[in-house]
Amino acid sequence: MFNNLPQNISTYGADIDGILYLIYAIVGFFFVTMEGYLVYAVVRYRRREGVRAVYQTGETWREMRWVVGLVAVVVFLDFLIDFRGADTWAKVKQDFPSGDVEILVKAKQFAWTFVYPGADGQFDTKDDLTVPRILHVPVHRKIRLTLTSEDVIHSFCLPEVRLKQDILPGRRTPAWFEVTRTGTFSLVCAELCGLGHTKMLGVLEVHDDSGYERWLAETAKEMFE
Repeated sequence: MFNNLPQNISTYGADIDGILYLIYAIVGFFFVTMEGYLVYAVVRYRRREGVRAVYQTGETWREMRWVVGLVAVVVFLDFLIDFRGADTWAKVKQDFPSGDVEILVKAKQFAWTFVYPGADGQFDTKDDLTVPRILHVPVHRKIRLTLTSEDVIHSFCLPEVRLKQDILPGRRTPAWFEVTRTGTFSLVCAELCGLGHTKMLGVLEVHDDSGYERWLAETAKEMFE
């Protein structure tokens, strides 16, 4: 199947992609069917020499059958998508697992800041590690995020992870993900947050376990020694 989405690197990305492709299939089917019939009607009932147009009165109940039938099909497809999407929604947005790594994400016009708890495991203490722009995480571990905004509404978006979460000022919003491969990936703000919105870019850096521990140690050493 043609894939026009960014590569998937998260454990729940395939579920989200499946819903999108189901929507594509349904919309594509209706588009091809209706446009095909439109082309047929244009050709079949075109103006031709020697053929007179015929006026036909509408038949209310016959027309209603078409309307009710199409409404029933659309409602059925809507329930089909909702039924499939409910489990995915719960997995991504509702049933948060315990995090192997806890990170506080701070959004501010027009930059990202990531805070890692120190040895005490608590945020807002003296041994916090504060890192601008680059979100460092280990592979194959559940990452629990707490998202905050210091000014306006932002939207934390990791396209390859299939995670997008709006961030409201005055609130702490939870989110989570688990990445399945190492590498460097995109991190953007997906909410128009001011004149510098397009510059609010970050990076998701995924390490293996040893690389992540080494990065933590080196960062702590730079900040506190």
